[in-house]
Parts: sequence; structure tokens; C-alpha cells
Amino acid sequence: MLDFKLLNILCCPETREPLSEAGEDCIALLNNAIEAGSLKNVAGEAITERLTEALVTPDGSRVYAVREGIPVLLADEAILLPLEK
Repeated sequence: MLDFKLLNILCCPETREPLSEAGEDCIALLNNAIEAGSLKNVAGEAITERLTEALVTPDGSRVYAVREGIPVLLADEAILLPLEK
């Protein structure tokens, strides 16, 4: 879980919108796509490591992984939602 003060200053590098913690449903959806081998980031690279935490934009269109407590806020590392079926 991210520190509340840190979360209040983080924003999407692409849209500059504030970020919030992704819910369990979102994490489960992403992990299911990872297990299926179908999840890619904006750069088109496959994501293979399961997520335990993530940050999401207010409109739910972009998700950023949190790895070992560190948000990965690189535009090319974003995961676009909704996921394609």
C-alpha cells in the first residue's frame, strides 16, 4: 500500500490526471490477462509478472504497475483499459 502523501502528489505522466489505487477487481482482471499471455503495455511489450498493486486514472483508461512499492510511471509502461477480448 502506497503512502497517502505520496499518492496525493502522483499523476499520470500522459494525461496529468491524479492517480488512485486500483481495486481488487481491476488487479484480478489484469492478472487473468497476464496468465493468459494477452496483456501488453502501450509500447507493445508483453507483461509477464503478476501485479499486486497498481494505480489507475480517474476515468479508468490507464493503469500503472507498482513494483516493490515503487510506482512505474512511464507512459510506455501504461496498460490501456478496457482490455481487448
